Amino acid sequence: MDSSRTSWKRPLVLGAVVGLGMMGAAASCWMGRAPPEPVAAPCSPAQVDPERLKAHVRTLSETFHPRDHQHPDNLERTAGYIAEALSRAGGRVSSEPYTTGGASYRNVIATFGPDSEERLVIGAHYDAAKGAPGADDNASGVAGLLELAVWLGEHPPPMRVDLVGYTLEEPPHFRRSTMGSKVHARGLREQGVKVRAMISIESIGYFSDDPDSQRYPVASLRLRYPTEGHFIAVVGRTDERALVDRVHQTLGTASELPAESLAAPRGLKGVDFSDHGSYWDEGYPAVMVTDTALFRNPHYHTPQDTWDTLDYARLAKVVRGVQCAVETLASPAAPGAR
Repeated sequence: MDSSRTSWKRPLVLGAVVGLGMMGAAASCWMGRAPPEPVAAPCSPAQVDPERLKAHVRTLSETFHPRDHQHPDNLERTAGYIAEALSRAGGRVSSEPYTTGGASYRNVIATFGPDSEERLVIGAHYDAAKGAPGADDNASGVAGLLELAVWLGEHPPPMRVDLVGYTLEEPPHFRRSTMGSKVHARGLREQGVKVRAMISIESIGYFSDDPDSQRYPVASLRLRYPTEGHFIAVVGRTDERALVDRVHQTLGTASELPAESLAAPRGLKGVDFSDHGSYWDEGYPAVMVTDTALFRNPHYHTPQDTWDTLDYARLAKVVRGVQCAVETLASPAAPGAR
């Protein structure tokens, strides 16, 4: 693999007319062109420790297993672990509790930077699918969030940045009003909070250089994207292509990983398969950073999604890229997200 091929060298954004269904109906997806030169990313120096990421993933996927909605006590223990780590990093930690099905759950929020009028929201869900240890989905994302907290504690941002650990992303709560990120996004909208951008960190630790290790929701995407699962992806809606581009370019440049981007209609399978969709529902700009989960990882939502199947060196590079994307978006010089 040529790991020097970053996002600005390969600005692949969905540009095909995709066949939908057996009737051959077609839907046009956005084709964009990134600038020919890399986006300047003068990000603060940082080292992301792969071993610390591994320790977080192992603890989340073993000590707190199972982390599904039927085990609220384990989810509460997980929330406590996240809250302690965020506080230790210097975040101003709070909780967003709610009750559903006779049980109590909570989102965990850590605030960094000044109490500005506008904010960034970076989130990862900490629950797992029933029966799955959830190492990639989504202990990897939570580990990345906790490492991001350490970096923000050492490099205070010029605007408010909220890191959020969400509960109840997985079925049966996915896309329902009881989904943790829906509770959070709805609360922001009701309070009139301005959000410059939201980034969902979703399954970021599984990589493969094997031929045909990457799958896609429609076969035509294989003509435009790699067939090896060695890249990190930035996914968003067609009407938020500027945000998709900015995160894609900055993340790819800083992470030194191959990076791909997709700006497509929400109806394309997988485009809203995480917490960013909850923010779209409230009118906020949002993207997902992901290894593509079910389209790559054969252990998705199975008991085999264990800590020892992940690539922590590449996971660390993804986290470094997210750090730089956050710093770039938080800059006073950053253009509007849309």
